[in-house]
Amino acid sequence: MITRREALAMAAVTASGQETPPKPPEICSLTATELVRRMRRKDVSAVEVLDAHLHQIERVNPRVNAIVTLVADRAREQSKRADDSAARGEFLGPLHGLPIAHKDLVETKGIRTTFGSPIFKDYVPDFNTLMVDRIQNAGAITIGKTNTPEFGAGSQTFNPVFGSTKNPWDLSKTCGGSSGGAAVALACGMLPLADGSDTGGSLRNPASFCSVVGFRTSPGRVPRVPSGDAWTNLPVSGPMARTVEDVALFLSVIAGPDPRSPLSIHEPGSRFADPLDHNPKGLRIAWCSHFGGLPFDRRVRDVFNAQRKKFEAMGCVTEDAEPDFSGADEAFKVLRALGYYQQHGAKFSQHRAQMKSTVVQEIELGARLTGPEIADAETKRSRLFARIGQVMTKYDFMLLPVTQVPAFDIDQEYVKEIEGVRMGSYIDWMRSCYYITMTTLPAISVPAGFTPEGLPVGLQIVGRHHDDWGVLRIAHAFEQANALEPRFPPIAG
Repeated sequence: MITRREALAMAAVTASGQETPPKPPEICSLTATELVRRMRRKDVSAVEVLDAHLHQIERVNPRVNAIVTLVADRAREQSKRADDSAARGEFLGPLHGLPIAHKDLVETKGIRTTFGSPIFKDYVPDFNTLMVDRIQNAGAITIGKTNTPEFGAGSQTFNPVFGSTKNPWDLSKTCGGSSGGAAVALACGMLPLADGSDTGGSLRNPASFCSVVGFRTSPGRVPRVPSGDAWTNLPVSGPMARTVEDVALFLSVIAGPDPRSPLSIHEPGSRFADPLDHNPKGLRIAWCSHFGGLPFDRRVRDVFNAQRKKFEAMGCVTEDAEPDFSGADEAFKVLRALGYYQQHGAKFSQHRAQMKSTVVQEIELGARLTGPEIADAETKRSRLFARIGQVMTKYDFMLLPVTQVPAFDIDQEYVKEIEGVRMGSYIDWMRSCYYITMTTLPAISVPAGFTPEGLPVGLQIVGRHHDDWGVLRIAHAFEQANALEPRFPPIAG
């Protein structure tokens, strides 16, 4: 494995040995779907696609710190093999030749995986997770890892191993998290696709802050293998991209059952490769502008409410709705702490001094939980699921803002106040995401617009139980109707 500095130097040179021009290649502005189409037509090679993205990484990544481990030599060899295969008329799969970097919480064989923790700063796994295997078997080219907060805790991407990842729309702001590096790499054209994960909003929050698409899939849609907490339905793995169509393409590869995952949904991922176009006329939408009684920054609320007329112009029927989310907050915090103790409790006594304070708090809370407290959380979650399930018999979709605030200062660890309302913990500002987590319903973040300061704001579309396909279709319809500009932050171009 070469060093990051060597890899970046290599990225400045094309296959012919000539220096690339000091501008972003056109290739990096294309969607993943279009790149695959062009490679299959042999209009462009996998090596050319890789070199274009490596050049973009060299240009932009030093300013945003999204990609933290790069394996350019390995990726170039894989790209050459992909081109050799294509020359024989044999394409490697639906993601043939597409460069991808994996979130640094995901084990990758032969590539450093740190979890954003100094405890694992030199850890190189000897295996891939199932999701990484599926991505690589579909023809994608792994080029490295994307940044994440320590053990994925919190929605601000910084850690003691690699530092902070900056928002490309305003370098003084956070990109969110925990899939923050993935969102920034996509927004900047450094990757056409990226994987992520989501417990309390880690696919949706950074997508909203960076103006890309992040999809929290139904638990079991993308099996988490291996997993030490295989029975929990709080964390999920899922796709990120710049368009809904690309998210669907990616999901067609990573979705599908696996016998090692007890929550697997027994539906093939291939169905997500079907065309997304459809007429949304007549769909009933619960419009939740005052969702859960939570405080929302007025700039977020203004962007969100401006989208209502677009759905109505598409023929959707919108109704003001305020579903009852009582119990969601208490249950989430108990079950989240239980999960942290389950995942990290064994290493806690030896490595406590190397863990950030919020991780320590979660583990300690998980260790103190009693049987009655856990039982009460499960009861609250069950009642919530039943209540929201009843609401969704009336509506096809529920719409609300992704985040309660726009991107905040990068030196601020978390939001402490929203519109004069104090936050009680470091995750309280994420409740518009993690309340939805507690329902287990599929939810997508789609770019909706910008604040007056130019900060992105996302729209959250929540579907019925296991209706991931329906969520993708209406998100695609909205994306086509919205035609949001600019597509890329100035730093990318």
